[in-house]
Amino acid sequence: MARLQVINVSKSFDKQKVLDNVSLDVPERSIYGLLGPNGAGKTTLIRIINLISMPDEGQVLLNGNPITQKDIIKIGYLPEERGLYKKMKVGEQALYLAQLKGVPAAQAREKLKFWFEKYDIGSWWNKKVEELSKGMQQKVQFIVTILHDPKLLIFDEPFSGFDPINVNLLKDEILNLRNQGATIIFSTHNMASVEELCDEIALINKGKKILSGELHDIKQQFKSHIFEVGYPSSSHLQLNGGHFKNLNSKEKNGIRYDQIRILDENGFSSNELLKVAVSQVEVNSFREILPSLNEIFIQEVNK
Repeated sequence: MARLQVINVSKSFDKQKVLDNVSLDVPERSIYGLLGPNGAGKTTLIRIINLISMPDEGQVLLNGNPITQKDIIKIGYLPEERGLYKKMKVGEQALYLAQLKGVPAAQAREKLKFWFEKYDIGSWWNKKVEELSKGMQQKVQFIVTILHDPKLLIFDEPFSGFDPINVNLLKDEILNLRNQGATIIFSTHNMASVEELCDEIALINKGKKILSGELHDIKQQFKSHIFEVGYPSSSHLQLNGGHFKNLNSKEKNGIRYDQIRILDENGFSSNELLKVAVSQVEVNSFREILPSLNEIFIQEVNK
C-alpha cells in the first residue's frame, strides 16, 4: 500500500511563489484528483513528489517516511508531456524503460507481451515511435508506466489524445489498478472524468490549496437545496408561496420536470416539498440536484 502526504510544501521561482504552504493527504488504495487551472502549481507539485524538483519548505512523506530516490523507482509517473524517443522501435524502447524501473529483461518482455496483446497492439512492436499516432504513443507510454506494478501512480492528463473507446479502456484499467491496491494521483481538466473516477480531490489555485475532501462531501457542501419533481404534464403543481421557488421546467414524453429551490431551509425540508407535491400530483420522480464538479471548480477559482 502507499499513503502519500504532502506537508506544508512551498516553492518559488525567481521570487514568484508557485506553491504556498500546500498540504495533501492521499489515502492508500484511492484515486485522488489533483485539480486546478493552468498555472495553478499542479505540475510543480508533481515534480516535487517525484524528486525532480525540491521544495523550499515542507516535506513529502510516503508511508510516513520522507520520500527518497529509492522510492522513486516504485512510482509510476505518466507526465502530460510525453517522452518517448521518436527514432526507437516501440518494443525496444518499452523494454528499455521497463528495465530502468527495475524489471529484468526476460520478465519485462513477458509482461509487455501480455499488455500489448491486451490492448491489441502487438503489431506495433517493430515500428518506430514516430510512425504511431499521438494516441498510439500514449497507449504505449501508459503500459510502460504501470508495467513494474507501482503502488503509487501519478497520471497527468492521461486521456489526452485518446478517442472515447480508448478513454474508456484506460478508465477501466485505472479503476482496476486502484482495486488491486494502487494509490493513484489523477490530474486533469476533465471534471466529468474526475467525478467518474476520483474518491477525493484537492483544488489548487494560484499556488494555494483552496478546497479538498471526499467528492461526495464537497458536492454536499456546495448544494443549493434544489430538487427536481417529475409528474404528469396534464397535472399542475401549485407551490406554497414564499417557501419554494420554481427555477425552471421542462417537458419530455408526457412528464413535466420542475426544478424547485427550498427557500426556507429551517422550516421546510425536502420531505415537506415532497409532501406538498404528493398532495397535488402523482409524483413519478423526485431527486436532489447537486452542483457538478465543473460548476464548483468555476465558482471557487473565480472568487
